[in-house]
Formats: sequence, C-alpha cells, structure tokens
Amino acid sequence: MTDLGADLAAAAREWLASDPDPDTRAELEAVLAADDAAGLSERFGSRLQFGTAGLRGALGAGPNRMNRALVRRAAAGLAAWLHAAHPDRVGDGVAVGFDARHKSYVFAEDTCRVLAGAGIPTHLLPGPCPTPVLAYAIGRLGAAAGVMVTASHNPPQDNGYKVYDHSGAQIVPPTDTEISAAIDAVGPLEDVLLGELDGPLVHRLGGAITDAYLDAVLAMLEPKDGPGAGAGAGPSERRPVVVYSAMHGVGGATVVELLERAGFGRPELVAEQFEPDADFPTVSFPNPEEPGAMDLSLAAAARVGADLVVVNDPDADRLAVAIPSPDTEGGWRMLRGDEVGVLLADAVLTRPPVLPDAVGRPVLACSLVSSQQLGRMAAAAGVDFEETLTGFKWIARSPGPDRHLLFGYEEALGYCVGDIVRDKDGMSALLALVRRVAELGGSGAALQDRLDALSREHGLHVTRQRSFRADGLDGLERIAAAMRRLRTESPHEVAGRAVLRLEDLSVPQPGRELPPGDVVVLHLDGARVIVRPSGTEPKLKCYLEVVVPVGDDLAAARATANAALDAIDAAMTEVLALP
Repeated sequence: MTDLGADLAAAAREWLASDPDPDTRAELEAVLAADDAAGLSERFGSRLQFGTAGLRGALGAGPNRMNRALVRRAAAGLAAWLHAAHPDRVGDGVAVGFDARHKSYVFAEDTCRVLAGAGIPTHLLPGPCPTPVLAYAIGRLGAAAGVMVTASHNPPQDNGYKVYDHSGAQIVPPTDTEISAAIDAVGPLEDVLLGELDGPLVHRLGGAITDAYLDAVLAMLEPKDGPGAGAGAGPSERRPVVVYSAMHGVGGATVVELLERAGFGRPELVAEQFEPDADFPTVSFPNPEEPGAMDLSLAAAARVGADLVVVNDPDADRLAVAIPSPDTEGGWRMLRGDEVGVLLADAVLTRPPVLPDAVGRPVLACSLVSSQQLGRMAAAAGVDFEETLTGFKWIARSPGPDRHLLFGYEEALGYCVGDIVRDKDGMSALLALVRRVAELGGSGAALQDRLDALSREHGLHVTRQRSFRADGLDGLERIAAAMRRLRTESPHEVAGRAVLRLEDLSVPQPGRELPPGDVVVLHLDGARVIVRPSGTEPKLKCYLEVVVPVGDDLAAARATANAALDAIDAAMTEVLALP
C-alpha cells in the first residue's frame, strides 16, 4: 500500500471508531478488509463542503459522503454558530424537517439530539414533509434557524442538509463560511453531547403546522372569490382536468388537499408515483426536467383527456408543467421554466396575491440566468424589478427592507408566489397556475395563447440551458479551468454574433449591485450567454437566450430564434471545450 493509501486507511479506521451508524460501519469495514484503495480515496480523498446550499452528496461512509457522523458534526457546528452569533435567538429554537429519502428521518433525529445537547430547543416537523412547509414553519414558529434534510431532485443514492436563517430564507455569505468554520472546529465526535429525543428540548409538531401552511396559501390566493367559492368554477370559468404527479416525493397529500380546499377537486393522480418512495422506482432520475421523467404523467393526461399536467419534484419545492400541443409528438409539450415563470408573473400581475403583512412596493424578481422577459413585463406594469445571482436565497432577499416580493422565479422550475414562504414553493405555484387556467376558460391550451400574446407585447424570448458534466476527482478543477479560459481567452464572436460586452461577476460590475459570483455573462447582438459552475453538482452550466421581435408571423420568429439558439449552442460547446 502506498503512503497515501496508508494515510487514507488510517483516516478510515479513525472514522470507524466514532461512526454511530451500523450500516456505514459495515460498509467501511468491507472497504478496509478488501484493501480497496479506490473506495478509500472516494470516501476520504476529499470531503463534502458546507456552503450556501448546505451539504449534499451520495450516502455512505467517510467525509465525502452523507452519513450520520457528518450530520452530527454539521448540527454541532450549527449549534456553536447560533450560540456565538445569535445568543439572543437560541431560545427560539430550530425547526427541523425531513423528506422521505433513505436516512432522512435518522439525520433529522440526530440533528435534534445534537441541538438539544447544546441546549437549543428543536421543533421537529411531523413525518416526511415538503421543503416549503419547513421554510414556512420557520417564520410561523419564530425559529432562530431551520434545517431541511433533503436532496431535492438528486438521484436516489443522495441526501442533503439545507440550512435556513431566522428569516426563513436559505443562508447566504458570510453565514455559510461562519457555519462551515464552526463545523471544522468541532472536536472528536464522541465529545458531542446528545440530548434525548423524548426530552424537554425536542418538540414534535403535529399536523397543525401543515394546516397553517395550507390556510396561508389559500388566503393568499383568495379561493373564496374564484373556483374555491364552494361550487367549483365561477360563471366564466371551467374547472380544468388536472393530472398530478408527486414524483415519488412528499408533496402529494398536501397538493391534493390544497386543490380540494380551493374548490378544484381531486386531481387525476399518477398513482405509480404518488406515495413517497426513496428508491424512485419509475424514474431513472427523479427530476422532472430529465428525459423520460414525465412520461407516466403525459400518458395519464392522454388517457383522461386532461387540460393540464403539473408535477412536483420529490421535495415539492419545484413545479413542472405540460400543456396540450397538437403540433408536438404525443400531443403534449413540457413548458420551459422561463415560460412557467412569465405565465405566473402574468397571473399575479392580473390578480395579485393577498399579502396583508406586506411592506412597501411590490417587486418582481428572477435570477440572472432566467429570461430577461420578466424585467420587460415589470417595466410595462410599473412594478419594481430585481435581477439576482442564482438561487432563491438571493431572490427571497431581493426586495430589501422597504418592499415585498410579489413573485420570484428561477428557470430551474423554482417559483415563489407572494412572500409567505421565503423559498421556492412548487405547491402554491401549482395552485396559482391551476387558478389561472380556470380564469382563462379551463383549457391548458389557453396558456400557450397567453405566451404568444406576451411574446407579441414584449418580444419573443427563447431560452435554453446546456450542462457539461465533469465527473471524477479532477472534475471541479476541469470546470474551474474552463471558467479561467473563458475569462482570459474570451471569444470576440459567437455563432457570427459579435460579443458586445463580457461581464465577469466575480468582480464588481458597473450598474450591478450583486455579491461576487463565479459567473461570466456574454452580451451578444440580440442574444445572451451566461456560464457558471453548478452549486450542487460537478457541472458547468450554460444559459442561452435569444430575443426576436415579433411581427405578423410568430411561427417564423420562433423558427428564427430556435435556429439561432442551435448555432450558439454548438459554438459554446466548442468554446468551453469541456468533454
């Protein structure tokens, strides 16, 4: 065995001595017994980094995997940070939620025990719950922080640990680095004190917290004035036939109750995907954006003659939508995240959500990588607009102290209607969209008509995302090298379009009040390209947008835009040179 191998084996034996989980102990013992150098390197050659997205990775033993030892260290670091940074809030406790993935419940209980051992009360949500319910609960309970154990739409073998501050929004710098430093300072795991799950500091919440969330969403979207008035659709509205899939996640029961209480009735369910299942047996990747993930939903829609297909990701913070499309193979078309975003913006501008606690002027906000169309819609409506770095942690904070968020979105299927949840919420967005379909006559095809009308008013905005995956131990370095090349050897033109300006958002840019971010923006003639590394996966992401004026022929404008996107896509694949 090499010196490196011997060092890794020693680290593994040290880890093994304090690992509280029999499953990962058995896994590590097998790796050591087999003298598996590659297995040791995968688990101990690096470690998961705590950042603004918290922790996320594959389940397994060692510091580069999600496991009980790592979670206990994370909880101990969070406890130390709360005591040091917010001693006056410690008594408010921490809200803890978990989804239905493997080990989620155990990770949540370990978090409660560690926090209780540090003298911090915890509020453990009842059963596997959607992420938006946990985000809502932080504000409802007045908690000092929140923890959600989830890997959202990652593969089945993954899990994660997402941290919120007292505002109910995900943490941002410098909080992430402060908590990370506190985690690094945690001593031997056996010295971390553990409270009792049945002790006075662990409060197990009942169903009232979910009921409160439902009440808040329904009050915000005013069901009493529309289809939720008790008799179904109003005189000018038809109750749409809705197909819904929970994608084997935790949103199903809450969404069904939300639609029923709003007067839309029980949706047509994709039964094979309704109950939570940590193995996600009907999809290879439980992300609605992945090829094939929506197949069962679209088949159900064709079978029942649906008007609309709505699908949540496994923790129900994202929303995917498909509409009837006679010109598309199969008769259905999945809307891009930007299309759903502008439709929801159109909905809230037409019929604003009721926000009795809102302060100041309303704001529409989206991430930098989302379509520029939202800004044009806000300007036309006389509403403030903010463009943020990627992530709802920034969108939720975009109004500042004297304004409130009317609607925010990011192109990766994340939407926030109103401000009762300071994070993306695929369930309230779902209700808002179903309500909008009913207002437009009950047919999902009316959504395409609205998109066409908005394109004629603001220009046709066509967007696309391309991801370049870089697996392996050198993956992150290959991504970093591609970003360096883009900055130092930037192209003068892309697909025949001049690069008018390059913005490197890692340094301050005139006219932008954004925190530093590893993002490069290429402003082209009639188009825009944005490149950034993913915050949760070893990917380099490239966001393309073409804007085409619409004359009498919308179809011709769309063909022109798509041809331009194809050319820019091919050119950027060559520019980035990341196999």
